[in-house]
Amino acid sequence: MEVRYEHSPKEVKGMTTEELRSAFLTEPLMQSDTIRLVYTHYDRVILGGACPVQKKLSLETHSELRADFFLQRRELGIINVGGKGKVYADDAAHELNKLDCLYIGKGVKTVVFESEAAGEPARFFLLSAPAHAPHPVQFLPKEKALPVRTGSAETSNHRTIYKYIHADGIRSSQLVMGLTILEKGSVWNTMPAHTHSRRMEAYFYFDVPEGQRVFHFMGQPQETRHLLVADSQGIVSPPWSIHSGCGTSNYAFIWGMAGENYTYTDMDMVNIPDLR
Repeated sequence: MEVRYEHSPKEVKGMTTEELRSAFLTEPLMQSDTIRLVYTHYDRVILGGACPVQKKLSLETHSELRADFFLQRRELGIINVGGKGKVYADDAAHELNKLDCLYIGKGVKTVVFESEAAGEPARFFLLSAPAHAPHPVQFLPKEKALPVRTGSAETSNHRTIYKYIHADGIRSSQLVMGLTILEKGSVWNTMPAHTHSRRMEAYFYFDVPEGQRVFHFMGQPQETRHLLVADSQGIVSPPWSIHSGCGTSNYAFIWGMAGENYTYTDMDMVNIPDLR
């Protein structure tokens, strides 16, 4: 598990490209028969990926957590972006098709990942945050995730938002989680941009076609920076930073938040002409 520390706006203002990438962009999180985790000190969120191919993968605790098991004081959101697979939560099996979500609450001792077929492995994105209370394990298929179609072809941001873990869906201690799929011909996400200083956010870009990239914009609204993101890479977005992207093709991404405010609509909007 890689550990990353916080950076202030003043530090980020002077960072080189490589320093920005090392601080806020992850390596591809989906690697065969491996669980990759990144622990960020922004609200102590952990993002990662589990890609079981030839064997089952068990989510183990790490010395940095000082916990007897991974979810002793944490909760976990899981979204599958690959082939059909199973997640075992204390030996109870849950089948996840592509874009299905599973929430596992504080206190579950064992979490195991498995693919149905090695030729089309499951690819589980993981997002974990500290939890103050236990909530039950809950499964939500994509079809029941209350899709919201928004944007338009005229502004190149025609997209569908699926909300899974939130106040009106799967309940959690502090995790809020869902995904966005852009239509063909649309490339912009989260524009107009916003910040929310009450909570951090993590992005995970997937279904980015081979050879294509997403320009992910970050930084304070008047001091923006960008990162070039490939398929299955994650972004750590500080509470003071915008988080928006524009691709060389359409794509999809998972978004997840944790922090003080649990309200999905808690956003400080930034007008496009005010960005710098």
